[in-house]
Amino acid sequence: MLKLEYMATFLFLTGFYNFQGKNNEIMDLQLKDTNIIVCGATSGFGRGTLEALIEEGARVYAVARTPEKLNELQLKHSAIRVIAGDISRSDIQDKLLSQLQGKHIHGALINAGGPPAKSAEETNLEVWDEAYKMVMRWKIEFTMKLLPFLKKQQFGRMLYVESSSIKQPIENLVLSTSFRMGITGYIKTLAQELVDSGITFNIMAPGFHQTAAVDRIVENKAKKRNSSYDETLNDMIQQLPMKKMGNPDSFGKLAAWLFSPYADYITGQIIPVDGGVIKSSV
Repeated sequence: MLKLEYMATFLFLTGFYNFQGKNNEIMDLQLKDTNIIVCGATSGFGRGTLEALIEEGARVYAVARTPEKLNELQLKHSAIRVIAGDISRSDIQDKLLSQLQGKHIHGALINAGGPPAKSAEETNLEVWDEAYKMVMRWKIEFTMKLLPFLKKQQFGRMLYVESSSIKQPIENLVLSTSFRMGITGYIKTLAQELVDSGITFNIMAPGFHQTAAVDRIVENKAKKRNSSYDETLNDMIQQLPMKKMGNPDSFGKLAAWLFSPYADYITGQIIPVDGGVIKSSV
């Protein structure tokens, strides 16, 4: 397995950084006509990844709750198939997989919204139960349903969008942090158990990006501080090492690369995309 300290060198050598050959051609990620599932496809990291995959010629199965947004996507991109519904529900998972019967499933971006922003003392058992279903349970269920297909074809790219909080807790995100750490344990165990199966399992751990999830965090913090949204957001940005938030489109480009054949030696890894917030060396 490739250690994270070698990731930058490896990405550079394999051409991820828009390496141009002698004919000034951008590297082909070899994803043309592959079937890739993208959960939470209409916004944030899901939308950024979908756009990057479409650009590479992939055939995307887009899952999201809002039919209107999915229809808009389909009008823009003819190469997508849409499934409207909550991916955490068993029947929506089954509906999606029924569309992929008999097809080679290249991989899946496992991604969905998170639970409410709360401190530990603001929670009760009811919100813990709901957060478990929202963040952890459905991912295990859906992974279990996908595994027989991937094992049979001896190939698969499983990519999970979690949070940098699994490496370093973030204020007022106790529910998200706790269950994302739990799913991380499950994924890393799977990566070990199926290391020679042809299936890779990796976790992307984004920090603060321009997404609806960050909007909720800012709103929660502004309310507690009795300050405006804009003032709170600016203060948070100034505390970031790069003094800016990440772009979901750039995140999507990295995700697309991790779906590519060039990422075949990377599995069981947590890949922070946080602008240098995480300070630990391990």
